[in-house]
Amino acid sequence: MDNEQPHQELVKCVVVGDTAVGKTRLICARACNSRLDLTQLMTTHIPTVWAIDQYRIHKEVLQRSWEVVDGVNVSLRLWDTFGDHDKDRRFAYGRSDVVLLCFSVANPISLRNCKVIWYPEIRRFCPNTPIVLVGCKNDLRYMFRDEKFLTLCRERSPFFRPLKETDILTPEQGRMVAKDIDAPYYEASVFTHFGVNEVFENVIRMALIARRQQRFWMTNLKHVQKSLIQEPFCPPQPLSPKIVVPNSQFEQHLSLLLETQAYTDIIVSIGKSGICAHKVILAAASQEFYKLLTMDITNTYGNEFSSNSSPGFWGRSASDSSITSSATDVSVGNFNTDTEQLLSTSPAGGPVDSGHTNKLYTFRASQGSTSPSGSDSMTANLNVTKKRSNFRNQSSDLSLYRTGVHKSLNHSLFQSISVELGENVIDCSGRLASNVQTVVAMTNAITMGAIHSYIRFIYSTKLSVVNETPVSELYDIAELLGLQELQVFLRNLEDLKESDIYFNQTFINEFSQKLKRNLKTICLDEGLFADVIFKLEDGTCCGHKAILMSRCDVMDAMFRGDFKESLAKVIPFPGVVRETFRQMLYYLYTDGLDTSITHTNCLPVLELANRLCLSRLVALIENHIINELTRISESGDITEIVLRLLEPSQIHNADQLSEYCLHQIAIHYNEICHKNTKLLRSLHPENQAYLNRNRWPPVWYLKEFDYFERCVRERQWQEKPKGLKRHRLNSGCLCFSVKNRRNDSKQDMT
Repeated sequence: MDNEQPHQELVKCVVVGDTAVGKTRLICARACNSRLDLTQLMTTHIPTVWAIDQYRIHKEVLQRSWEVVDGVNVSLRLWDTFGDHDKDRRFAYGRSDVVLLCFSVANPISLRNCKVIWYPEIRRFCPNTPIVLVGCKNDLRYMFRDEKFLTLCRERSPFFRPLKETDILTPEQGRMVAKDIDAPYYEASVFTHFGVNEVFENVIRMALIARRQQRFWMTNLKHVQKSLIQEPFCPPQPLSPKIVVPNSQFEQHLSLLLETQAYTDIIVSIGKSGICAHKVILAAASQEFYKLLTMDITNTYGNEFSSNSSPGFWGRSASDSSITSSATDVSVGNFNTDTEQLLSTSPAGGPVDSGHTNKLYTFRASQGSTSPSGSDSMTANLNVTKKRSNFRNQSSDLSLYRTGVHKSLNHSLFQSISVELGENVIDCSGRLASNVQTVVAMTNAITMGAIHSYIRFIYSTKLSVVNETPVSELYDIAELLGLQELQVFLRNLEDLKESDIYFNQTFINEFSQKLKRNLKTICLDEGLFADVIFKLEDGTCCGHKAILMSRCDVMDAMFRGDFKESLAKVIPFPGVVRETFRQMLYYLYTDGLDTSITHTNCLPVLELANRLCLSRLVALIENHIINELTRISESGDITEIVLRLLEPSQIHNADQLSEYCLHQIAIHYNEICHKNTKLLRSLHPENQAYLNRNRWPPVWYLKEFDYFERCVRERQWQEKPKGLKRHRLNSGCLCFSVKNRRNDSKQDMT
């Protein structure tokens, strides 16, 4: 015996069990103190019958074999064996002090074989040797539901088979077999290292107790205890599900909006060529375009619009804009002012706001186009001016401007602004529609390529140099139109040979955030340039078809398809209130979430987002509500909140929020059973079944912990002095307890 000294013991432990139950891993975890993560466990391989000569070859393994148990210095020598039933293992059983019988907690057949096959074999070769039953792979009780774990196991382990919930054995089942073969029962996991040292400590105790009975004269073994009771393993609390928010596609949507040219309402022209765009986008990006497009072109007595006007983006006095009129044939309706809505009917009475075009318009910027027949019957007072606030509160039919308005401007970039009727076009639904456009004629100080590059940058935050446009022209137009981010980029630009040069990410973010803030102010707060009204349960909301179509597939199908909504001026939206619809519009215009959404009012917005297939909005709401509930849970109770949110979130396909609610209910299941029993019982049966399966701590652990505490009390009871034990036993009966108390009092008096 190597390194054997007086008062030191050598214990031989034979490990047996079915193939792939975890015998070799358990031996290595003890002999080499190996701690592996899940990937290492799946990728590394240790051959069966881990070398018996390891104790002779490797000094570290020999040193780790020594352990002090109950004051006895012991060297534990572990012998691995084959799991095949027909193998000859008699050489391993020879002179063994204890046998470690292993099975897998995820393999019921391996437990059955422990009693049917392995126990008879052990008793045939080792009739008096103590046996310890060990359930390996204890971690599979809670990991078999983890998809990541299952995927990795399928890919890496050749012995893995799909696990079912019925395959998982409870500790009670293992303990029953242990009782039948008269062996203590333990569980272990190489992955969590639970029970590894505890198992082998008690293996040593079992061997020393058996040796003490044979060598009763040896005094060094008299303090060895009986095998200890193992405290059950509580599965770790499940991690809160991760929230995944889809990436923003705001820039891509605006870029696509420029390419498709849907519902354009402005043409920026130089000479006879022009570029179609959208007023709301240009006004949000440039303070100069905002002042130009919100000026009152029907006022013939104002001062001239000049480049020296106030630079304030949102503030605008009467002197900020001035116009010299060259055409006064205009009608002003009750719906719109300040050229916010420039519409006209077609000769056939068709809609005016459903035109789509992909071409550059050719026209004469210095002359107003002639209105179609039938439009001369529309008359109005030129001096009537309405406030823009009336537009937001207006729910009547859209009133129409007549075309033919032309205003000359005194500005370094803008030559004139006019309202003109383009040629009839066929919209996406195949119907004839008239295209009324606001035409902004630019001066010859810049080229068409510079305008094209500027507008494309606004829509896509990407700079495309058209027709080798000089950098100086791009810089001039950026400076004159107040686009500081483009100025910074062009100032540091050195190479313009590439066709597409992407903006620095920092400036892209700054420009994008500014554009979103301005869109929110223009579209939601001021209600400018809208071309559609949504009739809601408690009022109306106005919107912009082009942006709604680019940001929402349902809106795109509604306005492009052969539906009556594509022609309607007012679109009813039943079952939705204004505040909910406004919160949805806030997302479409800004790609962000309205801060007024909380866990108390999020369900209507979730319902509307689900109806419109806005998956990113749903994810943003889920993330916001979960963060809010997490903050509340740090100082309060959220169980009632998640109980009320669970099933509505499932109905509205808010899967991440429903998973979070299920997780919170599952980890507080015991508390909820006492405090919110009615709400828990009111859940759908499927949810109740899920919570029963996934509650934490699980039912089997609660039962095992009660059994453990009972066994500990009984053991303490047995180890107490004999007289005290009798006193405690009699105290269970009232008559005996009273009598004993009297006797005790007499003894105290004497």
